[in-house]
Amino acid sequence: DDLDPERLIQCPYNKHHRIRAGRFPYHLVKCRKSYPEVAKELATCPFNARHLVRRADLSDHIMKCNDKGILEQDIVNQSCGFQREQMNAVSTWQAPPCEEDWES
Repeated sequence: DDLDPERLIQCPYNKHHRIRAGRFPYHLVKCRKSYPEVAKELATCPFNARHLVRRADLSDHIMKCNDKGILEQDIVNQSCGFQREQMNAVSTWQAPPCEEDWES
């Protein structure tokens, strides 16, 4: 289960490190400082900062990343909500008073 905070995840900086999912973001910060040479070779996924992949593999990861679909769905939902708001908006515009008198 991806949401289980007790699930063990392998560290991208040192394959011998196995960290609980709940502590993983903190571990990444620590290991990035401890392994600066490895950090230079890794890139962060734009959809999930916990995904660190080799720079050469980043474009492939982006195409296949599971979190991409979640983000895209959020964008669609926000866009639909905005369109709904626009359709439901009631105009408060009123015509300005007319000074002309066509009868005279």
